[in-house]
Amino acid sequence: MSSKVYYNSACPVCNAGIKDQRKRMEASGIKDIEWVDVHAHPEAVDEIGTPLEQVRERLHVRSADGQLSVGADAFARLWSQTPGQRWLAALLRLPVFRQLTQLAYNLFARLLYRWNLAKRHW
Repeated sequence: MSSKVYYNSACPVCNAGIKDQRKRMEASGIKDIEWVDVHAHPEAVDEIGTPLEQVRERLHVRSADGQLSVGADAFARLWSQTPGQRWLAALLRLPVFRQLTQLAYNLFARLLYRWNLAKRHW
């Protein structure tokens, strides 16, 4: 089984970030990741047992071994596989940075989710 990235293309900010990350990873030869757009395939969230609205709000990554990472941890997982971004993943995994990053990501994700709802992106 390959890793799967569950993201929401209806959010323009999220979509741009995922397009950039996917491009970086594929340019580095990383092609064993399945990119799942929950806007186009909302039923896909059943694979991870997470409500659709939570996946719309925060990035989810299921690794090949079945481990689920959410939010900042999901980005760290992707960055740890990407040449040129591994240092960033290592930094974000340090205890103090991890806590601050999770707090900042969760706040930003909540505000972005509410903005998307107000704009009726879904």
